Formats: sequence, C-alpha cells, structure tokens
Amino acid sequence: MVYTIVVHLYANDDPSDISKLKDKLVEASLVYSKDKETLSWFVMQDVNDPRKFTIVERYLRESSQQYHLANPYWKTFDPYVNPLLDKPMDLRRFNELDTSAGSASAHYHEDARPDPSLGTMYDDA
Repeated sequence: MVYTIVVHLYANDDPSDISKLKDKLVEASLVYSKDKETLSWFVMQDVNDPRKFTIVERYLRESSQQYHLANPYWKTFDPYVNPLLDKPMDLRRFNELDTSAGSASAHYHEDARPDPSLGTMYDDA
C-alpha cells in the first residue's frame, strides 16, 4: 500500500524568504526523489498565494521513510526551512486507497492517458 505524506508550509511575508523556501524545496525534491522506495517527492506553490507551498511525498510503504530519514540531507532541511516559515509545518500522513478495481487506468480520463510514443521520442536524436 502506498504511504503518502502531505506537508503544507506557509512562508514568512519577506520575498527573500519565499524565494529561499522555493529554492530549498526544489533542491529537496531533486535529492529525496532518488531515495530508495520513494515513488515521488513533489513540491508545489499555490497559484494565488505565493507564500503557500505543499510537499507530497509518496513511498512504497510506511517503512520506506527510513531511507528518507537516513539521508544526510534530512539533517539540513528543517534547520534551514523552519526560520523561513510564518507558522509550523502542517504534516499529514495517509495510506492511499486502491482505485485500480475495474480499470487499470482509473486515474486518467481517456484524453489524458500517456502517449506511448513519448518513451521513444528521443531514440533517433
């Protein structure tokens, strides 16, 4: 069962803090996405309020967090990020529900399914 953590962050009002937080989250995503048993590590910024950010961490299972927490980068993340925040991080933990019953592509509208040719689009480059 996929284990998901969703973290909401709200940056200080200082434009410099917003920029630093954004840069750190992008950097963290590049680092953490490579951790063993990490399915995805997405970062997002609100379209209406640039101070609002969200992290979505998806792991193979709950125990997969051990690799994330053992990453040396982890020790640098909170000490850098916390002073940039207006309020504490809002962290929520979830087990994803299995929605595959009945259709292997239940998550996609037929117009949004991946184009199978994309996997080979650079073969002749």
